Amino acid sequence: MTRGEAMNRIEVLFAERGAGQYGGEAVSQLEHALQAAALARGANAPAAEVAAALLHDLGHLLHHLGEDCVDAGIDDAHEELGVRFLSKHFPPAVVEPIRLHVAAKRYLCLLEPGYYSALSPASVASLQLQGGPMTAAEATLFEVHPFFREAVALRRRDDAAKVPGSPVPGFRDFLPELEQCLGP
Repeated sequence: MTRGEAMNRIEVLFAERGAGQYGGEAVSQLEHALQAAALARGANAPAAEVAAALLHDLGHLLHHLGEDCVDAGIDDAHEELGVRFLSKHFPPAVVEPIRLHVAAKRYLCLLEPGYYSALSPASVASLQLQGGPMTAAEATLFEVHPFFREAVALRRRDDAAKVPGSPVPGFRDFLPELEQCLGP
């Protein structure tokens, strides 16, 4: 798949499946992605972090387990599914925070007082399927990953990107960041 084909596939996925509910939240998949990317851009994050924020839940659009798979007790492993697609086209600076954004939630549950209690009910339900809060040993290993900080930043944007009706740029407005990060 060429760069152009990859960009087209991503855009088509958001166009065809982005209107679906974002895992029990009051926003759609597309709204969630756009809000996360807008938060990264608003923080003057590098293009790779903006791209990661936009694409972090692409795996939800790639599987066909249904919008309510968490309610059925299924972990869709969306982070790995998304990474399998994205790693063919994007560098580690985009892909690794995506791979680690679920681990970052588990990490923050362990280390940040009040983080767990601030999670939405949908996020708590998915956390249980994703292994629950990290152990201290897991957290120590997580902290040495080269993209640890970017993963935690992405997680915070993910958590904040669930505001119904939030005004954000459209998908195509983020194409410059995506194109800047695409490989040859």
